[in-house]
Amino acid sequence: MTSLNSGPRLYLLAADQKSAEVTDWSARISWVVGLIVFVAFVYWLMRQGWKWRGRLQSGIPALATTPEGFADGGTLLTLTGRYHASTTAGQWLDRIVAHGLGTRSRVELTLTEQGLDVVRPGASDFFVPAAALREARLDKALAGKVLPEGGLLVITWALGDRLIDSGFRSDRAAEHQAWVDAVNHLGGAAADHPTSTTEGTAR
Repeated sequence: MTSLNSGPRLYLLAADQKSAEVTDWSARISWVVGLIVFVAFVYWLMRQGWKWRGRLQSGIPALATTPEGFADGGTLLTLTGRYHASTTAGQWLDRIVAHGLGTRSRVELTLTEQGLDVVRPGASDFFVPAAALREARLDKALAGKVLPEGGLLVITWALGDRLIDSGFRSDRAAEHQAWVDAVNHLGGAAADHPTSTTEGTAR
């Protein structure tokens, strides 16, 4: 009799386990949905913060555009790599988002005696006249992005009355030092012979 009764008990036990398994799946689905909603909410908050920062920076002057005849001058250096970010000079976490400067992208840099041409596929291009260049250095962090020591080329330049640090990373990091030397030399030469920094500025 004992063996005959054990069959139904085992069946009921298996049924209970199956029911518990269905309940677990429901809980997991609810947890995943909740996580998706939370991530979406955080993303929305980040977007709102980005827009708020953009409104605060609405007074930043428009970026200069590449002047006519720029390509006719002798090229000092070129670089292909990534544009990481721009911040207020000396404040590596104070990201600037106005005029598309907060958008990370691929980049092509060209340096001539006239200045620095920044071409960004998928983002806004801009031009830094030689008179607006201040200095360049090797660094490892900008706008919350941390790289190996010396992995970032940071160029400081003037836009209106604001000094900006822009961070770039070449596809060939060994090029960074040559850019530091060339930008510092060009910035020093421009300081000795000051010119207007509004050349090519969009009005």
